[in-house]
Amino acid sequence: MEISLYDVAAKINQAGRLVLTAHIHPDGDCLGSMLALYSCLCRAGKEVTMLLDDSVPAMYQFLPGYEEIRRPVTFHDGVDLLVVLDASDEERIGRVKEMVRAPVLNIDHHISNTKFADYWYVDSQAAATGEIVFELLKMLNLPVDAVVACCLFTAIATDCGFFRYANTTATTLRYAAELVEKGAQPHIISENLETKPLDSIVALTKALDTLELHHDGRIAAITVDSYAEGAENTEGFINYPRNIEGVEIAVMFKVIDEETVRVSFRSRKTDVSRLALSFGGGGHARAAGCTIRGSLAVVKDKVFQAAIRALQE
Repeated sequence: MEISLYDVAAKINQAGRLVLTAHIHPDGDCLGSMLALYSCLCRAGKEVTMLLDDSVPAMYQFLPGYEEIRRPVTFHDGVDLLVVLDASDEERIGRVKEMVRAPVLNIDHHISNTKFADYWYVDSQAAATGEIVFELLKMLNLPVDAVVACCLFTAIATDCGFFRYANTTATTLRYAAELVEKGAQPHIISENLETKPLDSIVALTKALDTLELHHDGRIAAITVDSYAEGAENTEGFINYPRNIEGVEIAVMFKVIDEETVRVSFRSRKTDVSRLALSFGGGGHARAAGCTIRGSLAVVKDKVFQAAIRALQE
């Protein structure tokens, strides 16, 4: 059932015991949103658990409270509400869906959201789920301190490319300014996000060696082996092919195993969320992804054909 943000606030107010979760392959938006909401609800006296069916990438381990995130290894009964943040479909939360018995409330901003929850609030105009959580905290009259401001600023800034992407709005900038006033430190946040271990830089150079161009240079792709040293942190790799002059769609293939490839899409004007959705994934109009079963060669052929069709539409 689709509900308003006011109804979201009411359901959270009524719940005494909540579980918060977000999507696998976590990014700054899902982690920042979850940690911000967790901090505020705990201070409001609620019993809150954070579950994530994945590990927190090293680049986000500066976020306050990340060490409280648990893996879904045991069943959670007696929960009043499972709040799913920044996930557009049920598969994106992994084993959490099997480990928590509770009504599901989904708070998201992806245009490809499948409306999988019992209750959902989806604002595809929001630059990040962090914007929605900020609005929700105001509605709940929960104070935002420096810890929460850090988390929410990270959520918003990372999902709009530090205010460079097309999803950046006047509201995005106003919220960012408010969060700085409340204690967020953009220079500290960006320093943490931009500092990478040496093996990640080495992995980037290897990925760039795989660069290939298709369809008269309008499609560019790189390939990463997930088993290669440093490949666990590939955040930002796809921006390199995207930034090539003349490229409209950038693709990153991340080989998980012999029969599984994770695919990321970026674009300038093409709606790649539709492209990802055709393979069972989703995301934003200019940034999306999916996981495809098959060998790398087979997956590449399918993706390039679909990308060419997307450019011709």
